[in-house]
Amino acid sequence: MQQRNDPAHVVGIDYGTLSGRAVVVRVDDGAELGSAVHPYRHGVMDTNLAATGAPLPPDWALQVPADYIEVLQHAVPAAIRAAGIDPASVIGVGTDFTACTMVPVTKDGTPLNELPGLQDRPHAYVKLWRHHAAQAQADRINELAGQRNVSWLPRYGGLISSEWEFAKGLQLLEEDPELYERMDHWVEAADWIVWQLTGNYVRNACSAGYKGILQDGAYPDRDFLAALNPDFSGFVSGKLEHPVGSLGSAAGTLSEQAAAWTGLPAGIPVAVGNVDAHVCAPAAGVAGPGRMVAIMGTSTCHVMNAEILRDVPGMCGVVDGGIVEGLYGYEAGQSGVGDIFGWFTAHFVPAELTREADDRGMSVHDLLTEQAAGQEVGAHGLLALDWQSGNRSVLVDHELSGLLVGLTLATRPHEVYRALLEATAFGTRTIVEAFTSSGIPVTEFVAAGGLVRNRFLMQIYADVLGMPISVIGSDQGPALGSAIHAAVAAGAYPHVRDAAAAMGRVHRNEFLPDSERSQAYNALYAEYTALHDYFGRGGNDVMRKLKAIRRSARLVREVSA
Repeated sequence: MQQRNDPAHVVGIDYGTLSGRAVVVRVDDGAELGSAVHPYRHGVMDTNLAATGAPLPPDWALQVPADYIEVLQHAVPAAIRAAGIDPASVIGVGTDFTACTMVPVTKDGTPLNELPGLQDRPHAYVKLWRHHAAQAQADRINELAGQRNVSWLPRYGGLISSEWEFAKGLQLLEEDPELYERMDHWVEAADWIVWQLTGNYVRNACSAGYKGILQDGAYPDRDFLAALNPDFSGFVSGKLEHPVGSLGSAAGTLSEQAAAWTGLPAGIPVAVGNVDAHVCAPAAGVAGPGRMVAIMGTSTCHVMNAEILRDVPGMCGVVDGGIVEGLYGYEAGQSGVGDIFGWFTAHFVPAELTREADDRGMSVHDLLTEQAAGQEVGAHGLLALDWQSGNRSVLVDHELSGLLVGLTLATRPHEVYRALLEATAFGTRTIVEAFTSSGIPVTEFVAAGGLVRNRFLMQIYADVLGMPISVIGSDQGPALGSAIHAAVAAGAYPHVRDAAAAMGRVHRNEFLPDSERSQAYNALYAEYTALHDYFGRGGNDVMRKLKAIRRSARLVREVSA
């Protein structure tokens, strides 16, 4: 560790789905001294375009990039004030972002939606990670990759997601070719925000590898892209390819403009961008192999390091140095977790339960959890599939949808709520078993993210997995992870592993499985697996057919209007 004047601080900025959070962290020990959150003014546009009110098609999810700048202007100064530190003591900044979240921009980084006359064009806006409207393009990419037996496909579990860079880029080309031509760069939001902070555009190795199909130093070639669409042949060379920075290195230094936004000193190092889930691993002190970190929020991302390269069915990717240098970083995930719980409480809870929660000064989530915790495993007679946002791992199919089996006239809301909690745990067990059976054993399961505050949910996960669950020792895992990378970029530590050991923290074996409940869940999990394979592996395509019928019905309505 280099000499420095103490105390030194770093700032981590975490861009989530609905808001951005800044955290001030002490470099020596990772102590979090102050934080602030700023919600995105336009939120997520998934039904209507904010600028015009025009309806959006199904499965779209857009955002306004100017909202990300407001996080720098509001959350960072507020976090500095909350920490009570001198801004001059900040030696570095790190950021992370949801992924894959894509911004179409001009040569100087201006988002297309900010150009005159383009505010009414949906494809001019940010495509959020949960934009799933490029499934048809993803299907074609997967079909062609399978036909050609390309070397990179197994690195992604055999399937490319509709959430990722190529599928979304192909959708943009085919649905708005004029905008595609006007776009100079197709940029991950993780890299765009660093560009705004430094004036330098540097691709980060994490997004490029996991979301951009960069394997062994190469992207899919022109011939492959031309076979998808002749006008797509130059996508990599003309829109996507750019110098890639390693994680923990500096992308540049804070510009005068960004210093004015944030109140931080101009000229301090800004770390190469990163993905919110992957950057969370060092925050939990995880920089070695075998320990899976599950970042549990609106969705769940599962990341882990390993010393060996293996093909894991349905994984989102394996990238050399994708989490820390010197190890293979693996990723899997569930597209909907907290989103599913929120959807249920928003639309299917009767007014009397909402009033009861209000009267008792608790959230509806807490009330349903309290009621559900009083039941024995299986007493509700229900089983659910956790696919309300499609399936990311292990099926990689966003045409799939949710399912609930066992409803009767006696079923109560808290019972459905518990079945949904359990379904997400079953989905995680499916992922863990896929890794273990592929020769990448999961030796420890570490939970992070907002959902770890629900202790009943965490106990369900321990019982379903049949293994202890450790919990990250921070409520701001991604922001702390970004701060750790900022410390490395600033030269305070030589490697992310060293910074993680000093600044990260975890509470080991916080939740232990109960053997009787685990046995009961084994029986339910067997039935979950049967439903999972029947609806997810071609036994019945009703979910895809229903989505097609829905799209047709909406199209008829729009034409009629």
